[in-house]
Amino acid sequence: MLIPALRRFAQFLIVIGGGTAILSALFGLLIGASVLRSIAIGLYLIGSFLLLVGFLFGNRGPVRSKGDDVGGDIFFGLGSRRLRWATREEQEDAINTSAVFVPIGLVLILLGVASDNRHSLF
Repeated sequence: MLIPALRRFAQFLIVIGGGTAILSALFGLLIGASVLRSIAIGLYLIGSFLLLVGFLFGNRGPVRSKGDDVGGDIFFGLGSRRLRWATREEQEDAINTSAVFVPIGLVLILLGVASDNRHSLF
């Protein structure tokens, strides 16, 4: 069970990291910047974004809205309380989604640090 999960994680990391590196390199060439620096900045940005998304998904509260319809309220439902408790599956999904986004974000930031040519690691 662990090997297929690690394989999916690696595939997701390669797609997100590779796509980010390619787009960042192309953008860096377009504006005339250093390719390694552009890749590092792209990895920093996407990694930070994934960390933020993972944090927000993981910290969703146990309350969800009942529906998307606004209803007939005068002020578009601002005063109405159409809330429900999240099911166990919804809470587990929020935690599992966070458990995917946070490590990928951390790995992308570390790859950005490794590829940044402004500072030497050794």
